[in-house]
Amino acid sequence: MISGIERRECATEYIPDWQRYKGLRCLVAAPVQMQDEKLIPRHNRRSMGRLSIFSVQATDQALLDSGIDRRHLSGGRLGCVIGSTMGSAESIAEAFETLIPNNDLSQMTSTKFFQCISHTAAMNVAQYLGITGRVMATCAACASAIQAIGAGYDLVRMGEQDIMLCGGAEGLHPTVVGSFDILFATSTGYNQTPKKTPRPFDAKRDGLVCGEGGGMVVLEEYESAKARKAHIYAEIIGYNTCGNGSHVSESNREAIVFCMQEALKSAGITPDQVDYINAHATATIQGDKEEAAAVREVFGDHVPISSLKGYMGHTLGASGAIELIASLIMMRKNVIYPTLNLDEPDAACQGIFHVTQPMDKKIDVILKNCFAFGGINSALVCRRAD
Repeated sequence: MISGIERRECATEYIPDWQRYKGLRCLVAAPVQMQDEKLIPRHNRRSMGRLSIFSVQATDQALLDSGIDRRHLSGGRLGCVIGSTMGSAESIAEAFETLIPNNDLSQMTSTKFFQCISHTAAMNVAQYLGITGRVMATCAACASAIQAIGAGYDLVRMGEQDIMLCGGAEGLHPTVVGSFDILFATSTGYNQTPKKTPRPFDAKRDGLVCGEGGGMVVLEEYESAKARKAHIYAEIIGYNTCGNGSHVSESNREAIVFCMQEALKSAGITPDQVDYINAHATATIQGDKEEAAAVREVFGDHVPISSLKGYMGHTLGASGAIELIASLIMMRKNVIYPTLNLDEPDAACQGIFHVTQPMDKKIDVILKNCFAFGGINSALVCRRAD
């Protein structure tokens, strides 16, 4: 992921097979080439759809990086919270394709249900690792991963759990893309030039591009992590999630302002203490405009901001975790990765500090935004932990 961002590569591809879906106007996406999935034992893997496999692989990477011995995962003091938009879209489609033609339930596999359920990622990671602590799933579409991390943060700081594995995952499927397509939220004008989309904040943006993947972080009380000489990326110091109560599919400036301000308030800091904002900015007309207006109101044009959707598309339920991880790597390297495909900021998105070229900067505090259909907003504040 990071190497592609550093090379300023766009993962968007034209998907010719999607032409067979009548009414689907968006024919581009950012797919992931699945690798090494058979390293997961078959007795675990058979209940996993695509997004659960991503979750398990991301969890393995997070645990390896954290230095936590897998033999110490039991005992009820370690849990997981993993979010997604829904269960495996691919598995759900396969289930209906099997069931509907003949109304014959006998053709369904016994494990297909476990691939389709909304908490499939959390359930499968917990079963794979033998987790006996809190196991929870956040299903809030694009806000899922940040809500998962926020929930894990609350459990650790309240002393309910010692360690939490938190994040999100999503699998790419045309039915998911189609759900955005019918709302006129997808990019449809760049099917023949896929590397030019999505275009967060840009005057020529025309909608989001769906991606897929998984992202997981390990949360632990600071003194405990320090005592075992863990590789600490940052400290979570603030979090908020809220609803806008006004529209089911359109972002709302006032609600985004409230969410960011409450996250800063819980962190005990002021806007001028934030060094970088990782925007949600999916390249939809309304969403980018509302987020830019909210950032302008709270931060003015003083805090650098960029969106990573131009590199990897919108990974939906995984986006908060994946983009947070990238932001933490920026913090470590003291560099801000720019918004890809932002050639000319839209007039409605100006008045904020857009990063359009790689920028060297010491980053001590970051704010990560995520907003979801249903009017669900979330924001997380992290501070460098030396």
